[in-house]
Amino acid sequence: MTSEERRLLAARAKLIEDQRAILDKCDAQKRGLNASETEEYEKLDDEYGRIDRALELIRREVCEEARDVRSLLYGTETFNEVMGIHERATNPMELRDVRYEKKETREAFRNYLRYGQAAMGPEHFRALQADSDTAGGFLVMPFSMSNAIIKAMDNEVFIRKLATVYPLPKAESLGAPVLDNDIGDPTWTAEIATGNEDNEMSFGKRELTPHPAARLIKVSNKLLRSSSIDAESVVIQRLVYKFGTIQEYNFLLGDGQGKPMGVFTAAQSGFGITTGRDVSTGNSTTAITSDNLIDTFYSLKAQYRKKATWIFHRDAVKKIRKLKDGEGNYIWQLGIALNKPDTILGAPYCESEYCPNTFTSGQYVGIVGDFSHYWIADALSMQIQRLIELYAATNQVGFIGRIESDGMPVLEEAFARVTLAT
Repeated sequence: MTSEERRLLAARAKLIEDQRAILDKCDAQKRGLNASETEEYEKLDDEYGRIDRALELIRREVCEEARDVRSLLYGTETFNEVMGIHERATNPMELRDVRYEKKETREAFRNYLRYGQAAMGPEHFRALQADSDTAGGFLVMPFSMSNAIIKAMDNEVFIRKLATVYPLPKAESLGAPVLDNDIGDPTWTAEIATGNEDNEMSFGKRELTPHPAARLIKVSNKLLRSSSIDAESVVIQRLVYKFGTIQEYNFLLGDGQGKPMGVFTAAQSGFGITTGRDVSTGNSTTAITSDNLIDTFYSLKAQYRKKATWIFHRDAVKKIRKLKDGEGNYIWQLGIALNKPDTILGAPYCESEYCPNTFTSGQYVGIVGDFSHYWIADALSMQIQRLIELYAATNQVGFIGRIESDGMPVLEEAFARVTLAT
């Protein structure tokens, strides 16, 4: 861990300490926050968010740097390898272009990373010199490595990382037998007796049928020829991301009609998660309580709790950070290192912009569960087709992205939804 990481983690911990001091003071005086305290708390919260985003960028940069170094050292520069569009890839959002412009530049930069400046010859320095200031001898990274596009931060997509993914290269659908009715418990009996008779064991089936989704983008040849950005890679990256977000949205909110079945969709018996897994005890019509989160978490069996993950909208997380249990302990706990996530009742959580965040009567506002029991079936991995001749008359190139995918929770007892009171 670098000194900057330690500094940011310590600063974040101090902000949480200051926020809790404000809340504890109000609790001791049995009152809510006044105007000045609310303003101070919100100011600390804004600073916490800023530091949290900085830590997230460090996490991503560490991953990106490791991936770049592997590419340079071992020569994994082919399109498919670098883009991560392999059947073995669990996250199709991992898209990165690390192609370099000149062979000499690639070799020089690889040599620099491997052995340092002392091992570099004059030809390596020439390859890495900036043309605008050759006299100074400044070293620069290959140009295509440092290109960036200014855009809003993408929403996070993570369900595929938590779920169980089945590729279906040939089959039309994925069926799984389900033990709907189990046998009863054995009975203590005499040596020659057979015990009670049980004829109620029965099986059902969960079936996932991948549904197609597609998107066409037309890009001018002039833009594709532009030297300032690699427009084709940007188009492909955005297509992959957009297909990721439509899946993420439907894995959470889909109705199962020609699309995946979402975990926040109240389902019929045998298809998704029914209202029997909704927990509203302790909640008001507009707010989550710590008692409810405890009840929701412990409505899961122990084997599911061990691998459970919460999903909330950021608005809900902001409220949950203020909650205490009956012993006066905060149920939200700060992660103490980059690889130690923040937790709610000891379980990690993910924030999704697609999670429901309407705090009104009877609404879903969160879920907890073992998401390995959310199954995803992919009949067609992410594919992108380049159309050159079709739009030649308008001097454009077309890009069509396609997927065929389905998803659903296959075991409802592995999940529990946080529901506001009615």
